[in-house]
Order: sequence, then structure tokens, then C-alpha cells
Amino acid sequence: MSKSVLLIEDDTQMQSFIIEYLKEYEFECKGFADPKEALKDFEKNSLEYDIMILDLMLPNMDGFDLFKRVKKIRDIPVIISSARGDIGNKIHGFELGVDDYLAKPYEPRELVLRINSILRKNSPNKIKIGEFEIDKANHEVKLDDYPIEFTKIEFEIFIFLIENLNKVSSREQILHATSLDENTKNRTIDMHISNIRYKIGDEAKESKYIKSVWGIGYKFVG
Repeated sequence: MSKSVLLIEDDTQMQSFIIEYLKEYEFECKGFADPKEALKDFEKNSLEYDIMILDLMLPNMDGFDLFKRVKKIRDIPVIISSARGDIGNKIHGFELGVDDYLAKPYEPRELVLRINSILRKNSPNKIKIGEFEIDKANHEVKLDDYPIEFTKIEFEIFIFLIENLNKVSSREQILHATSLDENTKNRTIDMHISNIRYKIGDEAKESKYIKSVWGIGYKFVG
């Protein structure tokens, strides 16, 4: 199964070259020159990407500022790819939490090797979204390091909503993503959602995480 890369690089020639080169190694790569457009896409589709390659010298927004905003949405692995190769920028990047730092110019093969090295260390079963840490393999969810005790069905619903972050899911879609009987009524789905909200402290009139979309269903907002 191919891995998905989000590339933020304002040099369109460099961007095209990296996208084509990564394709040769079976990576799906989506590129953006505008950091604001990249951020908008990431807010909607953050879980579709396995890793991000980020330039620092971008129009309208510094790469380090974009990195901070990205990490608030999801803790995705990030490689800095920048002509700012001085030790000060490298130290600053690693202090912020970047996974690797490549100073331009570099051999594209080295980029591939570093991507593969990082992805080997990052389990697809572990997800971090905002204050939530999820271990799918062990059915564990933590909110600000506090363990949340979900039932099997609640966990299945929670994971489905997380994996469809910022997208509206109908009750029927939620039902088919769980081990509930296919004849289960909508009210039962609503009850499970209500229990999940209670356990994550999301019972306020204006829910912070799980939003109700009238006449359709629910969406998890990250």
C-alpha cells in the first residue's frame, strides 16, 4: 500500500521534481505552493497523509509558524526541506519537534531514505489528534494523558469519526463501520454518541469535538 506525502514547497519546479521522484518509489504526493491552501487542505484531510515535507521560506507564512499550526491539528511526522541550512535554524526546528531536517541542495534519494526511516518508526495504529492520543491496536484512548474507558461499540464509533475528521458522517455510515446489527435504529447510534460525549467531557451546548449536523449525522472536529 502506497504512502501519502504532503509537500509544501513554493518553488514549483522543485515541487514537481520531488512529486515525480517520489512516485518512482510508490509514494502518493500532493504539493502546495501556498501555505494557507496547504493548511486548509490539511484541516480537512489530515488523516490521509503519512508524512509532510515542509519548506521554510514560504509566501505569507514562515514555515516554522505553519509547522506549529499543523501540529495543533495532528501530530504528523515532518521533514524540513529548506535552503536555510544553518545550525541555528536546524536547532530551532528540532526544538520545535521536527522529525528531520534536510538542507538544500540534497540528493532526492536521501529524501526517500529519510522518509522511509521515519515511517518505519511511526506506527499507523497510533494517532494523535489535538488533545487525543489513540492506540488502535490496544483499543486505548487518552485525553490529555487521561485514559478514557470506551465500550467496544463506542471505540468503533469514535475511531470512525476520527478517521473521517472534519467530514460529516450519516448514522447509516456510522452503523456500517461498527459491529452493531444492521437493523439497529438511529436512536441507538445517538445514545452511543451521547455516551462518548459524556466520557470526553463534550456535553456543552456547543460541542467542542463531536458536532451534530441536523438531518444528517455527526462529525468530529479537529
